[in-house]
Amino acid sequence: MRQAIVGYHRDDERHWVAELACGHNQHVRHQPPWAERPWVTTEAGRRSRLGLELECVKCDRGEPRDNP
Repeated sequence: MRQAIVGYHRDDERHWVAELACGHNQHVRHQPPWAERPWVTTEAGRRSRLGLELECVKCDRGEPRDNP
């Protein structure tokens, strides 16, 4: 199910995580060997992607929300 990005935060390992409208979190990888996504590394880039919809596998599996 596609869900909009509503915010971002960093996890304990300092990786960027997208906060989705459904309440789930999804890592947004930006370093090799993952997908190269330079927009993740700047605040303006992250702000420009607010509202972008990502596939949320957690929704498809019926998992509880990460963010209450």
